[in-house]
Amino acid sequence: MVLGIGTGSTVNELIAELKDRKIQLAGAVSSSNQTTLALQAARIPVLDLNTLAGLALYIDGADEADQHGVLIKGGGGALTREKVIAAASEKFICIIDDGKLVGSLGAFPLPVEVIPMARSHVARQLTKLGGHPVLREGVLTDNGNQILDVRNLRLSDPLGMEDEIDRIAGVVTVGLFARRPADLLLVAGDEGVRTIQISNRVPISITRPGGKP
Repeated sequence: MVLGIGTGSTVNELIAELKDRKIQLAGAVSSSNQTTLALQAARIPVLDLNTLAGLALYIDGADEADQHGVLIKGGGGALTREKVIAAASEKFICIIDDGKLVGSLGAFPLPVEVIPMARSHVARQLTKLGGHPVLREGVLTDNGNQILDVRNLRLSDPLGMEDEIDRIAGVVTVGLFARRPADLLLVAGDEGVRTIQISNRVPISITRPGGKP
């Protein structure tokens, strides 16, 4: 199969497992230059999403997740490409540790990728929404854009907030994954891995012993 692969330390572990277990993939669609380098080092072919009709499976981590599979992503700066791959995939599996599973989103600052010329305008609009945006200094995304990290936003309606921020001129992507949440969460903790299958937006928890899914 062709696998969609995200970005970050969790994904680096995934790529190492794929290599060590000698899992034969037809290729992978990468969400960042960092992931592309890791895939190439593992000798997994990197494919262009434009050449494919879609993806069966996307695997990534998250900075925060709730019981409904809604996520905050973008701590690694790859939120735009991650959101594109998630949208193009039939199934999205998100792997997190239990410290990232929260009752309500928002403790982690919400990343917003912006076109550089629009940074100040977007920041003013985010402030009107109740947020406190701060430029992520010295960071350009793989798309050549900047990131505002926004604190203090009320995320009780994550889908509504995602739509609201998306409508601001100059916003490329917001790191809220509410319109396209995860289909399945793998939550690692001291007692093993817990699987949360999202079914019709209602979480179903399954406890699984052992350290690996």
